[in-house]
Amino acid sequence: MGEESPKPASTPTGAVFLSYTSQDAEAAQRICEALRAGGIEVWLDQSELRGGDAWDRQIRERIHDCRLFIALISAHTEARDEGYFRREWKLAVDRTHDMLEKRAFLLPVAIDATPERGAAVPDKFHEVHWTRLPGGEASPEFVARVKGLLSPGPLTIARLPAGAASDSSPIPSTTGRPSPLRPALPMAVAVLVLAALAYVLISKPWISKPAAPPAKANAPSSLGAPPGAFSPPPHSIAVLPFVNISGDKDQEYFSDGLTEELINSLVEIEGLRVAARASSFSFKEHPDIATVARKLNVGAVLEGSVRRSGNTVRITTQLINAVTGFHLWSKTYDRELSDVLKLQTEIATTVASSLRVTLVGDVSAKIELGGTRNPAAFDAYLRASRAYWNGTGKQHLQNAISLYTEAIRLDPSYALAFADRSNAFVYFAGNYMSGRDIRATYDKALADAREALRLAPGLAEGHLALARYLLEGSLDFSQASVEYERAVALAPGDARVLSNYGTFAAQMGRSAEGLAAARRAVMLDPLNLLTHFSLGRALHSARRYSEAVAAYKDGLALSPEDAQIGVFLGLEYYLLGDFESARAACEPHPEYWASGLCLAMTYEKLGRHTQAEAELGKMKASSGDAAAYMYANIYAQWGNTKQALEWLEKALQLRDQGLQVLKTSPYLDPLRKEQRFQAVERALKFPN
Repeated sequence: MGEESPKPASTPTGAVFLSYTSQDAEAAQRICEALRAGGIEVWLDQSELRGGDAWDRQIRERIHDCRLFIALISAHTEARDEGYFRREWKLAVDRTHDMLEKRAFLLPVAIDATPERGAAVPDKFHEVHWTRLPGGEASPEFVARVKGLLSPGPLTIARLPAGAASDSSPIPSTTGRPSPLRPALPMAVAVLVLAALAYVLISKPWISKPAAPPAKANAPSSLGAPPGAFSPPPHSIAVLPFVNISGDKDQEYFSDGLTEELINSLVEIEGLRVAARASSFSFKEHPDIATVARKLNVGAVLEGSVRRSGNTVRITTQLINAVTGFHLWSKTYDRELSDVLKLQTEIATTVASSLRVTLVGDVSAKIELGGTRNPAAFDAYLRASRAYWNGTGKQHLQNAISLYTEAIRLDPSYALAFADRSNAFVYFAGNYMSGRDIRATYDKALADAREALRLAPGLAEGHLALARYLLEGSLDFSQASVEYERAVALAPGDARVLSNYGTFAAQMGRSAEGLAAARRAVMLDPLNLLTHFSLGRALHSARRYSEAVAAYKDGLALSPEDAQIGVFLGLEYYLLGDFESARAACEPHPEYWASGLCLAMTYEKLGRHTQAEAELGKMKASSGDAAAYMYANIYAQWGNTKQALEWLEKALQLRDQGLQVLKTSPYLDPLRKEQRFQAVERALKFPN
């Protein structure tokens, strides 16, 4: 108990800080992966928020602590006179003036043909030898050089020797290949002390398998884990479903709900990377710590057991390092349900302390924001959440709404319940309502989102709920953008927020931002097919159809029979011109709403005109004018411009929520030069 895992001897903690501009994110990622594969710790900014006092403080700390500062230089950095990367450069240069030890610190790396002479970089950058890595492709020689610079002992010169290796040879200009936008706030990765919390069963033996030692270098990798030796990111953790040992199976909603609340609490701790709920809960039946750690690529696993008796609860926990297998601590908490919020804070901060994560700000205020101290309201909320996430169909959703309503009745200040009920109303309106009932349900969603934010203005879930209403319920894309960005700023480590924002941003034409967020969501929730679906949608909007196919196939690997991903995979095949594959992917799912869209377009391309007309006829018979936007897509792809424009104008009149993708939809490309199309686009007031 209490042992720390040993730090790797090959690389000092906080070894490399990698600075780059947003357009060079792909090159930075390649360099980062090569260095990490060589056993070098790298700080790479991949969160979603930039600026502010928190950013300034953290970035200063990281640059102060790092052993080597790598600055990526390209035509993109030359073109920008200001930006966060230039602030990082200045901080690094300032540090060189204060360094007492004579060792290399600055390492400029050009990833295109930017000339060294006359480049718009600090003077200090001209005092050291530049390395050139075409497109960020780092050679083994480059990795070896970085290791040499990081090795103990004095280094009397602050420059890399020139050599014949490929990484120092001139390179041609890079292409205009799209790359993810550099996300906003740097990831808090500081110390390679990894731990995990394995559950303790009260009055029962452990049932989890013990953590295995690190895998051999040639062991096969798992989903979410890098190839080779298991080396998860620092400060990363997964929370497995707490075991219900109350002796009543009906209490499982409580143990599951408490687990979800703890996951949300840990997400609030800045600097801690937390695997999302869906991925963690995929191990509910087989909680093997070593497997969990590798598949979710985390160094810590949190498990526990819950015994509830009336309004009292006992939670027992244990902390284990998933890399070394060391147990760090175990503890039992006995609490009244009214103290659950404080208990969540206590467990979360204890985990953070054990992982050597520096707590920033008032952590308890963040964790407890929007919650309740009313035991009955909390119980109703957990029941509602179970119905919302675990059920399918109209009845389950209505049940969830009723339970959220009960929680709000018991505690009218329960902001989280208002936010979640708003989300449920948005989903209900878009999927199960018709006629005037749609508008009435959307109005309820708006009222709930506003009330959640009135009660807790800093509640990310409230901003997400309002963003979803603005997007789907009112097609107010500019205000939706504001709310999505606010939600991401408040919860940069929440996979649900990132996934929603990623799809939205890409649909609005901000593909770099959208892809960065969607990819981070997949990283945090790799075993959730919905994050892969959202990434596929973002890639679709970015016109990266082959990559979208890969994203959807990753989702199908998790759920081979999923109709939604199957049909959207077919749509990507259609855009790639592989119409037989499109047909084969869409035909097995005639019940899914987008199947008709896929088959009507695909059959026409295959010359099967009668079947194409039949698919469109079935859609009109079942959906009427409610599918106006889809009809516009079909007619546009058939080359019937007149009909396509008429249905598009009808969709605008009906405020069809499908219009949210109009700005980037490839299916409507044949219409974009038409004045009537341009009038519809102007009326929707997409943000720039």
